[in-house]
Amino acid sequence: MKFGIPLGLVHPATWKDLAVTADRAGFESVWLAEHLVFATDLSTATYPDTDKPGINPATPLYDAPAYLCALAALTSRVRLGTAVYLYGLRHPFTAARAFATLDQISDGRAIVGVGAGWYEGEWLAAGLDFATRGRRLDEALAVSRRLWAEPAVEHHGEFYSFPEVAFEPKPVQPRLPVLAGGESKAALRRAATLCDGWISMPQTLDRIRPRIELLREFREKAGRGDEPFEITAHAYALEDPAEVAAWAELGVDRLIVRPWRRSRDAVGSVTAFAERYGLADNM
Repeated sequence: MKFGIPLGLVHPATWKDLAVTADRAGFESVWLAEHLVFATDLSTATYPDTDKPGINPATPLYDAPAYLCALAALTSRVRLGTAVYLYGLRHPFTAARAFATLDQISDGRAIVGVGAGWYEGEWLAAGLDFATRGRRLDEALAVSRRLWAEPAVEHHGEFYSFPEVAFEPKPVQPRLPVLAGGESKAALRRAATLCDGWISMPQTLDRIRPRIELLREFREKAGRGDEPFEITAHAYALEDPAEVAAWAELGVDRLIVRPWRRSRDAVGSVTAFAERYGLADNM
């Protein structure tokens, strides 16, 4: 089992120390969430399945690939991922360039975690139709795959159209891994058919099981059942090393864990978790 750390769940002042500690302690990856912008009007900010806003407009926002580039300079082994990046809010030139740069600077440690998004306000602020977010994401990913691999690319699609262009440098990794987040059928189908893996929301073993079963069903229907596919689960309630085997039996490859309750305890808690779970053995 691989273990990751969600940097977004601690104060940003802790991110650098936490990433360096995770790198040295044997964690496989660190992850940043992101939004592009928050509107002060909260009428479109109700979080799914709740009656409360899912954002605070005063929350500081950072460009996730740019910040991960800074962390790449401070670390040597840990992988650097987004969970998740709203890829469809950007032109694929911009998004593909950001992650190719991260992969170059980190010497092949980038993971592209993407999502269609739930918050309508930032799409309206960016002048984009929220209802098209899924199709925009799918097309942007298809374009980016070509930009990362082909010497010259021309594209004329529903949302993006451009003449032949060159795109250099390519990522270090021959296939930059793209993992899709989200738990709707559309999100699961995107992960299963277009991406290299899936990232869950915070989950328990019982709740994640039907989603993993649906992923397998979609992959089989798409003829991808035998292809490599990575399942990443947010498992914040992990309490005992004995629980890890049950996650692995479900097919989970990576657990993103939060072994702290307060930001000021995060660094020490990460070190203690690594020792308890034997992470150094995997280095």
